Amino acid sequence: MRSSQSAEADVTRVLVTGARGKTGLPLAALLGARPGLEVLGGSSDPSTVDIDGVHPTAFSWDEPSGWAAAAADVDAVYVVRPDRADAPQLVAALLSGTSTRTRVVLLSDQDGGDPGPDHPGPAGWAPRVERAVRDSGRPWTVLRPGWFMQVLTDPRFYRDQIAGAGELPFPSGDATVAWIDARDIAAVAARALLDDGHAGRTYRISGPEALSLPHTAELLSAAAGRPVTHRDVTIEEAVAGLEGFERDLSALTFERVRAGGFAEVTDTVERVTGRPARTLRSFLADSEPALRSGGRGGRR
Repeated sequence: MRSSQSAEADVTRVLVTGARGKTGLPLAALLGARPGLEVLGGSSDPSTVDIDGVHPTAFSWDEPSGWAAAAADVDAVYVVRPDRADAPQLVAALLSGTSTRTRVVLLSDQDGGDPGPDHPGPAGWAPRVERAVRDSGRPWTVLRPGWFMQVLTDPRFYRDQIAGAGELPFPSGDATVAWIDARDIAAVAARALLDDGHAGRTYRISGPEALSLPHTAELLSAAAGRPVTHRDVTIEEAVAGLEGFERDLSALTFERVRAGGFAEVTDTVERVTGRPARTLRSFLADSEPALRSGGRGGRR
């Protein structure tokens, strides 16, 4: 692997799709701080992209007509997989408009390669997205992270239930989860985008430990300054209110959690970045203000 300085001679223009998302935001910030890079922060509303060193760029999976302008002359692109049924076709179409030399880093998920791209429905959907990247003819790297720690502090997911009701409703079935900080995923993505030695690799990314949900709740209690208990809800309860493909995909993901699919601990973060992945305890220490205030007035 070359040094980052020599890599930047080849990679100077980078498009980050989903620049306001859980991994896109820290990735864009990391890249924006690097000299010699032109970083394009892709968003459906570029006026909301306010990151030092990053150029707001119009990009929406719903508007293919704008992709050519966003991806023009990019040396590397970070693809945040859209969670929709036509994602394989959309990703393939986006990459077809880039140079064959463009480095592609795909954000997939930890079970992206199972049970195979020919399996019907959501079970084969993630592998089909990965196959679209591998078949693109571009140098590619696939990231397969586990569950983001950030869902515990995001009001769209669990924050208000944790801070308000003092509970973590999560269908684990006694399985463990190796929570991963999205900032660590971003750090791996930055190396894959800028440095040599990552093409053709698939990285499974996790935090440094697999935790039960009751233990997760104990750590949340300390951070929130009040008792938090884990409530092991049914999958039907967890996906209540969702419809169509989103419901099917969410149900499948929780089934994989219960089967132990997100318990694997890897050393990918340390191998690629040179530093260990953050622990959940460390992440929650940074998040105490959000957890302690989230219940009072108050996914990627």
